[in-house]
Amino acid sequence: MPAYVGVINIVSVGSSGVVNVGDAYNIFPKSNAQTYAGAGSFNTGDNVTVYNNKSISNVYDQDQVDQPMVGNM
Repeated sequence: MPAYVGVINIVSVGSSGVVNVGDAYNIFPKSNAQTYAGAGSFNTGDNVTVYNNKSISNVYDQDQVDQPMVGNM
């Protein structure tokens, strides 16, 4: 069913974002990412103190493909 859309103000859209105005049957953005993080990487807050005397992140990936994007709908 069609709709009347008023004023739209889009400030920003991320790299894998989708903006749709109007009718749509399917919307499926495709993206994948692999993140490596060592000890204390994702700590947030005020006055965070992290002591990492010896920290090693193993980034070796044996299988090479974690989530295939071909035919992923």
